[in-house]
Amino acid sequence: MTDTARARKLADRIRVVVAETLQRRIKDPRLGYVTITDTRVTGDLREATVFYTVYGDDEERAASAAALESAKGVLRSEVGRQTGVRFTPTLAFVADALPDNARTIDDLLAKARAADEEVRKAATDAQYAGEADPYRKPAEDDDEAAEAADDTAAGPKGAAGDEDGSPNA
Repeated sequence: MTDTARARKLADRIRVVVAETLQRRIKDPRLGYVTITDTRVTGDLREATVFYTVYGDDEERAASAAALESAKGVLRSEVGRQTGVRFTPTLAFVADALPDNARTIDDLLAKARAADEEVRKAATDAQYAGEADPYRKPAEDDDEAAEAADDTAAGPKGAAGDEDGSPNA
């Protein structure tokens, strides 16, 4: 049986410990501007996945990933020392895709704004295909109903007499 609250607390603590250790103890020149974004621990508390982002280009990301892999032992021993759990979880570092996804969403939103602006410009110069307001109004319905009632009250032509409506003798 797994305790998700305990796993969540341990994950939060691991995130803080790894971030502080990277800032204070790890002096690898390959390590760039690394930000620890999230940490997830399995239900049995044996494995921890640490998500990180690196500010910079692909070369700096690759160098920072190599630096994190080489510092994994130091980071794990520091996590074990500061958390006090019986079994220190193994650490796996994964580059977080969140910034790339956010950049893609921003690009898509910019394209949508541009398309909306084109539609707005086209709508300002547009003419109506028919009338400006194609819907019937209640007052028009009453007028048409009154005209229809007048036509049926007169009766059909020639039913009771001649075409002019006069009776036949």
